[in-house]
Amino acid sequence: MAHPKKAPDTRPSGRPRKAHRRIGVHVSTAGGVDRAIARAAEIAADAVQIFSSSPRMWRASAVPPAMGSAVRAARERHGVGPLAVHASYLINVCSQSADVVEKSAAAFRGEIERALALGAEFLVLHPGSYRGMTRHQGLALAAETIASAAAGLALPREGFQILIENTAGAEHSLGGSLEQVAELLEHLRPHVPVAACLDTCHLHAAGYDILTEEGWAQTLSEIEATVSCANIRVWHCNDAKSARGSKLDRHEHIGRGSIGLEPFRRLLAEPAFAGAAFIAETPVDDVCDEAGNVRALRALL
Repeated sequence: MAHPKKAPDTRPSGRPRKAHRRIGVHVSTAGGVDRAIARAAEIAADAVQIFSSSPRMWRASAVPPAMGSAVRAARERHGVGPLAVHASYLINVCSQSADVVEKSAAAFRGEIERALALGAEFLVLHPGSYRGMTRHQGLALAAETIASAAAGLALPREGFQILIENTAGAEHSLGGSLEQVAELLEHLRPHVPVAACLDTCHLHAAGYDILTEEGWAQTLSEIEATVSCANIRVWHCNDAKSARGSKLDRHEHIGRGSIGLEPFRRLLAEPAFAGAAFIAETPVDDVCDEAGNVRALRALL
């Protein structure tokens, strides 16, 4: 297949861009987001993902200007980028409950405001569950809710994008197929700067074959035919605790789950994703931590 033009490099100018892929990890913001940047740099991560507030609370405080400045300075100092913010897990932009949709729109507006204040390039969103509606109704409501959340905000058309993430394919979960992600992007493009984030565990759990060379080639063709490889700004690199097609979103350490190392080696080597960031969202336990998973990905380059 013909490979699309790679996305622009969004690394800050703190140091020359390394020849290898931008490998990152989701880190805690305990002590401040600027400290999270330093922690990422300490484990040789040159991309980072954070929550801008508690992922289990509806309301969050605005980012003080001083914190935004501190984050930009820390990124410049350590050469870390891009910065992705992951939206709260409570947000469901396609809920059949009018109250939940209203809360989700308000919460997502806050997520956008905080991401912009921190200078993040990306804001990652799980589309949510459309239980009680048809998929078409859920898709339309999701697009409407996201557009309304962003209404009136001065969103830059360059340097910032909302990323729709694929899901593990559970019943009524919007984004369980590449076609659904592509449809939502199409609905949103007239309203907000938008692209996609793909999660390896979610692809695997949804039934896509990323384990074999032949399966990966087919999946790659499907990505290009739907979302387009050029629209994938971030890959969430997660191994899986469950089998392919399980529909279960259970992340495992790189190389220690049902995906294994070789699919990640192929992903990192794929020229179509040379401009993407590869960010681990793996567990932190007695087996491994953030540094271990960053090392595991780097060892595959």
